[in-house]
Amino acid sequence: MGHKPTITDIKERITQARSVTVLTGAGISADSGVPTFRGADGLWKNFRPEELASPDAFERDPRLVWEWYDWRRELLSTKTPNAAHEALVELEKRIADFWLITQNVDGLHRTAGSTQVSEIHGNIWKVRCTNCGMVESNHDVPIDILPSCTSCQGLLRPHIVWFGESLAREDLDASFSALQNCELLLIIGTSGVVYPAASFAPIAKEHGAFVVELNLDPTPNSDLVDVSFQGRARDIVPLLVTSSGNRG
Repeated sequence: MGHKPTITDIKERITQARSVTVLTGAGISADSGVPTFRGADGLWKNFRPEELASPDAFERDPRLVWEWYDWRRELLSTKTPNAAHEALVELEKRIADFWLITQNVDGLHRTAGSTQVSEIHGNIWKVRCTNCGMVESNHDVPIDILPSCTSCQGLLRPHIVWFGESLAREDLDASFSALQNCELLLIIGTSGVVYPAASFAPIAKEHGAFVVELNLDPTPNSDLVDVSFQGRARDIVPLLVTSSGNRG
C-alpha cells in the first residue's frame, strides 16, 4: 500500500500538475464566517431555506423571498475572502490548465480574484430579470424590494439555482470538461452528497485523476478519493499551494 501521502507529497504533485480542477463547498466559506443557511443557521422568521428558495415560493410571495435574500446579502456584505480563497487565486495563476467549480453563492472566489470559475448554484450578488432574462451584478445593501430590471422594468429575481431548477448547461459543460481532463482534483469543504457534485469525484477518478479531499470531517467520498485531509480550508489549502515555482 505504501505510506499515506503527506501535505508535502500533495504539494509536490500539485506543483508538477499541468491541469488541476478544484471543487469547493460551504467549508471554505465557513472560514470567512459565512453561515451555512442550513439547520439552526438556516431558520429565518421560522422559514427554512427549502420553503423560500424555489420558483413556487417566489411566484407566491416575491417580497418575502427578496426580504430573505436581502437579509442574507446584508450578512454576506461583511465577509471577505480568507487565506484558502487567496491560495486558489495563486494556484490559478501557476497552473496552465485550471478550473474552479464552486457550490457557493457568496461570490467570495470572484472577490478574491478567481476568474476560471463555474458558480454552479449561482451568485447572490447577481440578479436576473424574470421578463427579459438579463443578468447583471447588484451589490445594493439593502436592495430595493421589489427590484426592477434597468432594461425592461421587469421583476428581478436572485440569480440563484433554486430547488426544482436545473443547473445552467454552460456551467455543467465546463465542469464536466474540467473533471474529465484534469490530472488532479482538489475537493475542499464539501461532503459531495448533493448531485451533480456527488458525481464529480467518481468522474475525475474514472478519467485518471488523482483526487484529494480536504474537509473538517470525513465524507461519503473519503473512501473513494486517493487521500483525505481533515482540517480547516484556511489552514491547509495555503500549505498545499504556496508558491514553489511556476509551470505555466
